Amino acid sequence: MAKICQVTQKKANSAKHIRHRHSGQWKFRAPKKNRFQAPNLQVVRVKTPNGVVKLTVAASVLRSPDFAAVVCGLRPIPAAWLKRPSYDV
Repeated sequence: MAKICQVTQKKANSAKHIRHRHSGQWKFRAPKKNRFQAPNLQVVRVKTPNGVVKLTVAASVLRSPDFAAVVCGLRPIPAAWLKRPSYDV
């Protein structure tokens, strides 16, 4: 399964891992390796009239008022949230 938020489509971004020193002469600079920063994904169960739906969402989404309205039942779940995420655009 893709590591993508079903609500906001957040996914991992690339960053550099710097091992030790950040300064010095050019031949003594710290090596930098590529790495990924993954989003903080959580699995949430949301009750709907048709049953229970599991959503994989980022932790920042859990605090948003739009997501809270859907969980409380004030708004229906948007159809875009129910699709399984993929890396294809």
